[in-house]
Amino acid sequence: MELLSVAQMGRADALTIASGIPGTQLMARAGQSVFDALVTRWSVRPVLVLCGPGNNGGDGFVVARLLARAGWPVQVALFGQVSLLKGDALWAAHDWLAHCRGRGLSEPQAVLPWADLTPALIAQVGLVVDAVFGAGLARALPADCVAVFNQVRQTGVPVVAIDVPSGVWGDSGWSDPEPQGALAADLTVTFFRKKPAHWLYPGRALCGWTVVADIGIAPAVLPELAVQTFENTPELWRSAWPGHGAQAHKYQRGHAVVVGGARMTGAARLAAKAAARIGAGLTTVAAPQVAWPVYAASLDCIMVHAIQGHSARAQADDLAEWLTDPRLSSVLIGPGAGAEVRQAVLAVLRSGRNVVLDADALTAFQDRSAELFEAISRCQGRVVLTPHEGEFQRLFGRVLPQDQGLEQDKLARARWAAQRSGAVVLLKGADTVVASPDGRAAINGNAPHWLGTAGAGDVLAGIITGLLAQGMPAWEAACAAAWVHGEAARLFGPGLIADDLSEQLPAVLRSLHGWA
Repeated sequence: MELLSVAQMGRADALTIASGIPGTQLMARAGQSVFDALVTRWSVRPVLVLCGPGNNGGDGFVVARLLARAGWPVQVALFGQVSLLKGDALWAAHDWLAHCRGRGLSEPQAVLPWADLTPALIAQVGLVVDAVFGAGLARALPADCVAVFNQVRQTGVPVVAIDVPSGVWGDSGWSDPEPQGALAADLTVTFFRKKPAHWLYPGRALCGWTVVADIGIAPAVLPELAVQTFENTPELWRSAWPGHGAQAHKYQRGHAVVVGGARMTGAARLAAKAAARIGAGLTTVAAPQVAWPVYAASLDCIMVHAIQGHSARAQADDLAEWLTDPRLSSVLIGPGAGAEVRQAVLAVLRSGRNVVLDADALTAFQDRSAELFEAISRCQGRVVLTPHEGEFQRLFGRVLPQDQGLEQDKLARARWAAQRSGAVVLLKGADTVVASPDGRAAINGNAPHWLGTAGAGDVLAGIITGLLAQGMPAWEAACAAAWVHGEAARLFGPGLIADDLSEQLPAVLRSLHGWA
């Protein structure tokens, strides 16, 4: 479940080589892994291997040699010159040239100059291996590469990428927009562990099917890498999942509170049902007196508490008084809460409870983020923020550094926001990132596209609140909720509406705990 940055993967290579395994052996295994993945998916056809000037290109030379020995028609083109290659890449190129000399081919025939990649030549191939740039590229693609990639795109031939598609930045998944974009792959083969780019969009979409190959790097190197980025899987947070003995009663399972609004009542109800379904022993919606009948008439197992007062200030004071009850464990505020919710948010943060801030609770601090972060700083790590991109910009946009490339790096952006706010930040999207102020981050990958439906975010916030009520730490609760939320949607399938998510949670929990 570890995701390695480009620097960490380089360090893993270096540690492995220092242990006595030559770099050429790692390169040979990498090329063999790409060859194995390729030949199991496609029949024999003409292949064009596009090699770059670094070790990614070296992997490509190994693949070319293996394909040629297996009887595949192969052509190799190099972005650069063989004479300028170094180290293991030079070794791989010489191995390819030696193979070609044995077949009576000269160097210009064995390694085509990049300029010879004409549309007519590319139109004759049946598969392209992209070994031009690996994950370490962090700049725009050269124009010569773009021209060739555009020609490959026009043919529609399958593409196999080594490590990541050329043009995708390994640490962020970012790629130049078209027509300068990365060459989308049908299959990507990477090594030892995935990188953030394999999970973050647009890189995730450009990778196609991703295979992780074992090339002989031992997991024992991981402690040396100080990994803090993970794929969000149950193994990441299962040990922190709330455990309750056979004699546990409802009060020991926590009391979740959802603060509801006077008009948009559906959001709070969706969240409250999710908190109850995920295991909170008791769940209460706290709503203004005027809306109490609406909530009370539509909720059965969930209690409703009437907040008194005719003004936002009076209601915040009444809410603060009620939250002094020590039996209340966690509080969600924001879904459907309305624009005048700022005072109530501050009251909730002063309560000392575990807190989830969503929707209106975030937007209310659009021009007052420092005030919110100051209040969060007194909560000792018990706060989770759940913005989508628009809410993130409203809350953090004015204070986001403009000189660190954060706009192009969702992972770094979420990490920065967690450290700046002092809260766990769950930045929603198809590639949801959950970041902790201590630097840990997880990327969620199981959410299907049909989860993008009104009210789904309210359910997610409710799941987090229910897990916090049961004593799960904030980062683990947010990670677990994101995965459970995505899994519920995946199991239900297309046609999902937000109401279906809570009803699907029992099936997810049975599977998660091995009861299915």
